[in-house]
Amino acid sequence: MDLLGLANYAVFIAILIGIYGLLALGLNIQWGLSGLFNAGIAGFFAIGAYTSAILTGLPAAGRVGGFAWPLLAGWAAAMAAAALIAWPIGKVCLRFRSDYLAVATIGVAEIIRLVIRTEGWLTGGVRGVTGVPRPFGDLDYMPSQLAYLAIVAVLVLVAYLLVERQLKAPWGRMMRAIRDNEHAAAAMGKDVAARRLQAFVFGSALMGLAGALFVHFNRSITPEAIDPMIATFLVWIMLILGGAGNNRGAILGAALIWIIWSVSELLTDRLPTALAIQAKYARVFIIGLTLQLVLRFRPAGLLPERRATGAPPPG
Repeated sequence: MDLLGLANYAVFIAILIGIYGLLALGLNIQWGLSGLFNAGIAGFFAIGAYTSAILTGLPAAGRVGGFAWPLLAGWAAAMAAAALIAWPIGKVCLRFRSDYLAVATIGVAEIIRLVIRTEGWLTGGVRGVTGVPRPFGDLDYMPSQLAYLAIVAVLVLVAYLLVERQLKAPWGRMMRAIRDNEHAAAAMGKDVAARRLQAFVFGSALMGLAGALFVHFNRSITPEAIDPMIATFLVWIMLILGGAGNNRGAILGAALIWIIWSVSELLTDRLPTALAIQAKYARVFIIGLTLQLVLRFRPAGLLPERRATGAPPPG
């Protein structure tokens, strides 16, 4: 591969790191800050992707679409749709133990996948949605990639700064108190269910934005893009490896895991076809081994959550 090809591939990876960084930030709000076990990240990712694709795309025969909304409006609608789906789930489940939320989010994500596959009038079915507009898409390939990378980087930076501000505000300290000892927080007069619902909706909205950025980057979306392996399992590993409760750790984990995932794919694609198919499974093994090593030697992640004293927790 020549230098230009490597540069193109590096920009491609960087864009996806930014998109997965948003997913990891959203999960960090839910799990790292609030202790909410969301096992249906792929569902909120899909809601954001399809919402923005339908609202901003061109007319297509046989399915809803062709509204041609401005991209910013489509991205805002993607966040709103993901938050709207998250609200009733959280309203029902967050008053109970965390395993209820895990089961509910898995169920909702699978329902969303089935709807996407079967309701062709809305989502295009297995063919998906194509012809999704992309900002600066009329430029040459490399300038277009760099322009989109800049957009993703700005949005990730804005999301990071907003979440950091909330973490350092009284709201963030209250959420940590609820996560660590909800009974003590309730005894102090805090509305535990309402605060958890806020965190769950906020995190889901970021996941919806990530889905919108993904669909406009690819200019299309199909049900295969919402594989729980890619859109849920990897995101959890990113947060665990980087450090739950630390926004910088979430983004670092997204970068490291996606680089490992992408580079391993690049290497296996160079093998003969018969070996390449088998070697694909080695990628999952490498990711699992990385997770095991981190849990063994850095159980709190590479960048652990910093407590109020400024010292990281042991491990």
